[in-house]
Amino acid sequence: MATRPAFLPSTMSAAASTGADLVRRSAEQADAAAAECWSALLGGCDSPGRRMLPARLRELADTTAIYAGTAWWYGDGSRLRVRITQARERIEEAIAERDGAEFAEAFVGYDEAVATAVVRVGSMIK
Repeated sequence: MATRPAFLPSTMSAAASTGADLVRRSAEQADAAAAECWSALLGGCDSPGRRMLPARLRELADTTAIYAGTAWWYGDGSRLRVRITQARERIEEAIAERDGAEFAEAFVGYDEAVATAVVRVGSMIK
């Protein structure tokens, strides 16, 4: 049985461990779209996931913002918000340029930034 690559393992783990179920579900959807997009990049073809991924990443950022709350997201969390946006933009650029290496590298930064935001907010809630 083949397993698909995981692009948001830290985010999904952080969301599961903090009880951020909406973030976890959004991350799972974005991760599935990323895997489909990755396959398309490797295969040199177009796919619905490739076109859908940017929207899924925006949804994940929006869901994370809701989880974090406006005050934290635009206050203490503003650096992470900027990192998330910059990483998403790098991913979108890599998709447009069909650059698999940049795609993978940018995803590491995106996953790390979202997971960090979820853990920091989760630690304040508990």
